[in-house]
Amino acid sequence: MSAETLHIEGTVDGIIYRSDTTSYTVLDLDAGGELITVVGDLGDVEAGESLILEGSYIEHKKFGTQFHAVYCERKLPSTVVNIEKYLASGAIKGIGPGLAKKIVNVFGDQTLNVIENDPFRLSEVKGINKRKCEEIAAEAQKLFSLRMVMSFLSQYEIKPEYAMRTYRKYGVDSLELMKMNPYLLCGETIELEFQKADEIAHDMHIEKNAHKRVIAGLQYILHENAVRSGHTCLPEDVLSELAQRSLDISESDFYSSLNAAIDDDELFSYIKNEREYIYLPDYYRAEQFISDRINLLKGFSPQEDFDYDKLIDIEESEHGIKYQKLQRTAINMALSRGLMILTGGPGTGKTTTLNAIISIFLKKGEKVLLAAPTGRAAKRMTDLTGYDAKTIHRLLEVVYDASGRLVFAHNENAPLECGVIVIDEMSMVDSILFEKLLRALRLGCRIIMVGDTDQLPSVGAGNLLSDLIRSSIVPTVQLTEIFRQAQQSCIVTNAHRIVSGEMPDLTRKDSDFFFFRRSEYDRAAELIISLNRDRLPKAYKFSPIDDIQVLCPSRKGAVGTLELNKKLQESINPPSDKKPEHKGYLYTYRTGDKVMQTRNNYDLTWKRGNEQGSGIFNGDIGRIISVNKGTQTAEVNFDGRIAVYPFDQLSQLELAYAVTVHKSQGSEFEAVIMPVMGGFEKLSYRNLLYTAVTRAKKLLILIGTEDKIERMVTNNRRTRRYTCLKAMLRQGSMADAGDTDEEEIPATAGYEDTDDE
Repeated sequence: MSAETLHIEGTVDGIIYRSDTTSYTVLDLDAGGELITVVGDLGDVEAGESLILEGSYIEHKKFGTQFHAVYCERKLPSTVVNIEKYLASGAIKGIGPGLAKKIVNVFGDQTLNVIENDPFRLSEVKGINKRKCEEIAAEAQKLFSLRMVMSFLSQYEIKPEYAMRTYRKYGVDSLELMKMNPYLLCGETIELEFQKADEIAHDMHIEKNAHKRVIAGLQYILHENAVRSGHTCLPEDVLSELAQRSLDISESDFYSSLNAAIDDDELFSYIKNEREYIYLPDYYRAEQFISDRINLLKGFSPQEDFDYDKLIDIEESEHGIKYQKLQRTAINMALSRGLMILTGGPGTGKTTTLNAIISIFLKKGEKVLLAAPTGRAAKRMTDLTGYDAKTIHRLLEVVYDASGRLVFAHNENAPLECGVIVIDEMSMVDSILFEKLLRALRLGCRIIMVGDTDQLPSVGAGNLLSDLIRSSIVPTVQLTEIFRQAQQSCIVTNAHRIVSGEMPDLTRKDSDFFFFRRSEYDRAAELIISLNRDRLPKAYKFSPIDDIQVLCPSRKGAVGTLELNKKLQESINPPSDKKPEHKGYLYTYRTGDKVMQTRNNYDLTWKRGNEQGSGIFNGDIGRIISVNKGTQTAEVNFDGRIAVYPFDQLSQLELAYAVTVHKSQGSEFEAVIMPVMGGFEKLSYRNLLYTAVTRAKKLLILIGTEDKIERMVTNNRRTRRYTCLKAMLRQGSMADAGDTDEEEIPATAGYEDTDDE
């Protein structure tokens, strides 16, 4: 493969392949009589168009030499032959090969000029009436508008997919609106980086302190803090400091634009403890709705003449179980109240309690739905309870609305059909998702939330489970007693020692919890590879891919996920002529690789036997089953769901031989290996270690130093996030809304690379 950037020009001879979901295209280019195969993000180019391309030649094992284009400038065809080919390709809806020939015969090389500027002259062509003229004119206007948007954005090296998103949102007015306010491109559904919009704005001579720029900058900072750090809002003073520094504006500029944004509902404000907090609209509405709905439901107690203790006695008798006092309290509360939270650490009987609750509700004739935030968490819930559980996304059903946006099918107007819903792994549920779920539940539906507050909070923004419990508004039962059988597991007992601030027992060599002392990164990495590839499979018959999971506090460093994934891939799934692969920016994706989806993709379709669906979500783990360089796609198996990724979407996947502790939430693995060494100080805290330990079912191995483990155990700095939900809940219940544990929390301007997780 040549690294040299080359320049070629030619005419599109034909389209070989075009992705249905992205702008990836494979075409034949006639470059002065030489036919060249071109691949890249080329948008909706058609046969007959003239292209100016920059890129380099690559060698494809099956298809030979190809030109990989990284820049594309498009020109409409100018010769009669190419104009006819262009129109015959279907570029303008309503014109096929036959009609294309007739039109070109009448207007010659002026055909496209006529269609664009005086389309009603097409009535001069035999067979085209006034109505047909109007149809072609409307379609031509769409085509030329989109081309202008693409051409304009290409000057800033912005991919065609952003032009297509812009046109879908703003239609034929896209270019005009974009030039008036480039920051529209940063908004919902288009999601261009603020810095790129800022480049365009600079060329449009938009002042640094213009309201449109400052407001877009504030929205960008709030969005980045939600995505990177989980903050649903920021204190006004914190936002002011970040904005002045990153946008290069004065304090008065900040307040002037902030007030204008609040007046126009582009941003929202909430006062907590006499301090003002600033929200993006979606997060403000989500937390406000959650507060209002929870306060409406908290006093709801069904008026039924059931003897709940008798029902619990019957359950004990049928299953030969004797419930502990707190378990009976939890079961009774679930049956008698409109909503409740069940929490507790490993081995405290949450699953036994939950099974009793589900069983009694089913006997009473209630329709019970079971949900969890991720596919792996839902599968685990199904395995533990024996009842079918689905992800929250699958329950709500992702569909397209009339404007082409992805929305949930179930909401206030189309609620879920159930009398009871049980949500497991609530610590993983973020504010936006919980709001959507609440909107889809009838007011009479009972809500049972199950989780462990000592685990890390959700990947998405918010600190939902913790806020609900700490508000003291939602009835909560915390199971604390460890069952005798669970006490035999060092994983369980050490997890409870960690959460209590005590050092785990690192001396046992005869149980399920092991510690290997290593102080050098290279030696630790060698041990991780040896355990994963050889020692654990030999001793325990574990599969290196299916059963063993390496968990890391950080992505970075010698024992972070980025480096370990490359080493583990090389040792567990090395290159082979029998394993096709595709080289991406960070990773090489190879047939057989273990991978994880890193963001929600509602568009991606999947099949499982005769079942079809859409949506692969952040944290889903799968395995690459094929890499097809001909179609430029890879197939990935997510627990039986087969999804097809175009190569340009593979960046959504990371190798998953090693994943961060944050990404492992909601999952359990037969064996967990975790490096616990120096560095990553801001990730050295108790509930991160606790979360990692509780991911292991049968075997847990820590590799590092006692000193590092002790520092993590003694550091009870929980993952703090800016959120006002607890205060809203208390205010809505007329309780004291004060938040006495308020503290300063790090925030970012959005430009810095601060995401170690």
